[in-house]
Amino acid sequence: MSAAAERRRRPGPRRHPEVRHSGDRADRSGARSHQEPTVSQAPRLDVGVVGAGAVGIALGLALAGAGHRIVAVSTSSERHRDRLETAMPQVPVVDEAQVIERADLVVLALPGDQLAVFVEGTAAAQLWRPGQLALHTAPQFGERVLDPIARQGVIPLAVSPAVQLTDTGLDVQRMHGAAFAVSAPPAVAPIAQALVIEMGGEPVPISDADRSVYAEARAVAGDFSRAIVDQSTGLLREIGVQNPARLIRSVIQSSVDAALDRSQWPDSDPGLTDLRPDER
Repeated sequence: MSAAAERRRRPGPRRHPEVRHSGDRADRSGARSHQEPTVSQAPRLDVGVVGAGAVGIALGLALAGAGHRIVAVSTSSERHRDRLETAMPQVPVVDEAQVIERADLVVLALPGDQLAVFVEGTAAAQLWRPGQLALHTAPQFGERVLDPIARQGVIPLAVSPAVQLTDTGLDVQRMHGAAFAVSAPPAVAPIAQALVIEMGGEPVPISDADRSVYAEARAVAGDFSRAIVDQSTGLLREIGVQNPARLIRSVIQSSVDAALDRSQWPDSDPGLTDLRPDER
C-alpha cells in the first residue's frame, strides 16, 4: 500500500472543539434560557502551522495557550526561523508535507496569492486525510478556496484576525478581544467559532461571497491610518517637535474612537466635535 493511501486510511481526530449554549439545558422551571456560547472541554488537537510568519506564529501560540499541541511548523524564511527559535523552541521545523501528516488541525498562514496554488498542489499529491481541519488566514478568501481538499474529506475553515500583527511577542495579547472574520460551511461553523473563542477572540461571521469586501475594508482602514499618522507627525517635525507621536497620539486615538462610535449610527447628525475649529 502506498504512503498516500495509508495516510488517507488514517482516521481523523475523534472530536473537535464545539460551541455549546448553556441554554440547551432546561432551568429549574423547565424553561430554556439563552446565554452566550462557551467552549466545550473537547480533547486537544495536534496543530501544525504552514507559513510561520507573524500570523502563523501568533495563531500557533494562541492555540498552544488554549491547550492544543503544536507538533510541527514550516517556513521558507530564515528570519522567521530565528523567530521560531525564540517563540516555539521545542517545535520541529519541517517541510509542508510533514506538517500536514502530523497534524489534526493545519493552520495555513500563507499569503493570499500563494494559498490556492498550495491547496491545489497538496490535493493533487493526496497529502490530506478525511477528518482533518484546514484553517487558512487569508483575509480575501472564505472557505471555498479550500474546496480541492474539502472534496477529500477535509473540514475547511477560514479565520482571519482583524488586527495588525507585528511579529513580536505582543501579538497574542493584541488578538485578545479582537474580532476575527470567520467563514465556514454552516455544519462546521461552530468549530471555527470555538477555536476563535479559545484564542481569546470574538468570531464575526462573514460569508465566502463577502470576503473580498471585508479584505478591502481592512486594507482601507490600515492604509489610511498609516497615511494619517505619517502626515500629521511629519507636519509636527517640520516645526521642530521632537516627539510628534506623543503629541498627536491622543488626538488620533480619540478621533478614531469617536468615528467608530458614530459608525454604529451612520444617519445621526454630527456633533460639535465634527466641526473644524473655525466653525465652532
